[in-house]
Amino acid sequence: MTVSSLRPSPSPLFEDMQPPARAPRKRLPRWAARWGSLLIPLVLAVADALLVNGVTFGLELNVSLVAAGALLLRRRLPALVFLVTLPGILIGYIWFAPMIALYTVARRRPDRRLLGFLALLLAAAHFIPWPVSDFEPTAYRDNTLVLIDACVTSVGPIALGLLVRTRSELAARIDDLTRSRRHADELIAEQVLSTERARLAREMHDVVAHQVSLISLQAGAVQISAEDAKAREGARTIRELSVRTLDELRHMVGILRAAGGDLEDLTPQPRLADLPRLIELSALDVAYEADTAEAPEDDEGRTAEAVERAAFRIVQEALTNVRKHAPGARVTVRVRDLDAARELLRVEVRNGPPDASAASPGLPGGGHGLVGLRERAQLLGGTLKAGPTDDGGFVVRADFPKTPPRAARS
Repeated sequence: MTVSSLRPSPSPLFEDMQPPARAPRKRLPRWAARWGSLLIPLVLAVADALLVNGVTFGLELNVSLVAAGALLLRRRLPALVFLVTLPGILIGYIWFAPMIALYTVARRRPDRRLLGFLALLLAAAHFIPWPVSDFEPTAYRDNTLVLIDACVTSVGPIALGLLVRTRSELAARIDDLTRSRRHADELIAEQVLSTERARLAREMHDVVAHQVSLISLQAGAVQISAEDAKAREGARTIRELSVRTLDELRHMVGILRAAGGDLEDLTPQPRLADLPRLIELSALDVAYEADTAEAPEDDEGRTAEAVERAAFRIVQEALTNVRKHAPGARVTVRVRDLDAARELLRVEVRNGPPDASAASPGLPGGGHGLVGLRERAQLLGGTLKAGPTDDGGFVVRADFPKTPPRAARS
């Protein structure tokens, strides 16, 4: 397994929310759309003014053309432009310029009080005839029809402007959600990759470092005891390569561990039954004491396996540290049930002071061993303590519940 193969596929969390694929639509250039939205309302307003008032210049046509020309500034000064267009509908009886101006106000400044006031002004300008003396209060039917027409003329642009504004806000919100979804997918992928890196780092430290340090120790023994010069030279080369490998492994573990936390273990999956074999291969003076009952297993049969695997790793790392820092020391490994109910498991590795006559293997250390063991114990609901003893030795002690939290079993 390589780190590159651990990169997950995009998260399916939002697959059901994705709209069906659509063929890309051709869009106008930005400059064309901008100028078109600016000039088309002007053309419509001028055409409206000419159709209603003719081509002969007079008061009606003049105020209508001024109202149409003011639309060029409707984006910068929407409320002021609307006020300029009011004489056009009052005197020149044009519709397009004031309605477009009111739509722009609703699109850009959706203040309810302002829109209500401007709607009343537009309705009044539409309802009151010019000159005002032509108003017939007793023409109820005509006045009612004109009032309805004025209300529709004033409410319609506001409703359309608010609708377009809401649509634009929703589109922007959808874009934000899409970017957030993509960012969340990237974070999930990075988190999974980081977790796998940390798991690989843990296994490399627990398995490879232990085996390589054992090879180095055995090579050192051969180098001292062998009579043949070639054998001693070969043993020395093996020991140097082992030390170099451990140093490179320490550097690689530091890189991998920098990316995440450990959630579960990879193969191999050792258990307490493998401890005698581990001690036998350690080439140390070890006394092993075991007094445990079979740990209960859950429905999936994994609880006891997780606890025993953690206990094995603690003993393995402690023996590796003894070889590094206390060569020649006597070691005692105890695995026993901590309470009468046999619900707690204690693993203790205690070593005495190093033997001054024993040669130090000079193996490099990364400083991650005890930190990783403490994290592993906490994941299983246990504790780990390590420190020097009064006689100059060192002790590593871990207590585990045989039924760890369910989140730590998977």
